Amino acid sequence: MKYHYLLLLMMLKPVLAHAKTSICYGTTARGSLSGGVELPYTGNNFEGYSQLARLAGRTYVHSEVYEIVTASYQALETTHPDKVYKYAETGFAEGGRFRPHKTHRNGLSVDFMTPVIDEAGQSVHLPTHPFNKFGYLIEFDEHDQFDGLEIDYAAMAAHIVVLHKQAKRRGHDLWRVIFDPKLQPNLFSTQYGEYLKTHIQFSKKPSWVRHDEHYHVDFDIPCEPMAETG
Repeated sequence: MKYHYLLLLMMLKPVLAHAKTSICYGTTARGSLSGGVELPYTGNNFEGYSQLARLAGRTYVHSEVYEIVTASYQALETTHPDKVYKYAETGFAEGGRFRPHKTHRNGLSVDFMTPVIDEAGQSVHLPTHPFNKFGYLIEFDEHDQFDGLEIDYAAMAAHIVVLHKQAKRRGHDLWRVIFDPKLQPNLFSTQYGEYLKTHIQFSKKPSWVRHDEHYHVDFDIPCEPMAETG
């Protein structure tokens, strides 16, 4: 009986999470979150960066971000069935300080690992494990390569475009995308270049970390002000 109860809970968990409505407070740099929703660990064309990090509660987002991210992956199944994607750090269920990140505090920030292709031209996942700090230690060389893998700018551009379209469909927007400024021209040279230049605000200056192995997306969703203290 206990086994069947646990099995039922596991089956219902995605439905229960889907039904939540989150409230974000403050900003991505100084904020919190109520009713955070955990992103699914895997899907037909995506996966999370670490089961360990998931168990540590590091993959929660605002409910609207959940809807945008999952709908985007679903859309990419149709438009880019040969591509796979991986998301990384997001935030805690209640937001707040999220070391070592300076943001990710109110459920509106998501890191996505940079899509790559292998030497055969196949879309594969960037390796993420404790020995490379779950992918964050990876550095691509001057040829956009790392250990036989090459950045797939077309897949990345397609993902950013669909994130924006899904956000707009739900009455929201993307605030900004942080990605190495030196690599951004490669995104603009894809078939999605004009759309990206017109609709997406990219970081103009280098960040405190390079942002070549991942791209950081902040979503523009209304939040409540932080409560005054003191």
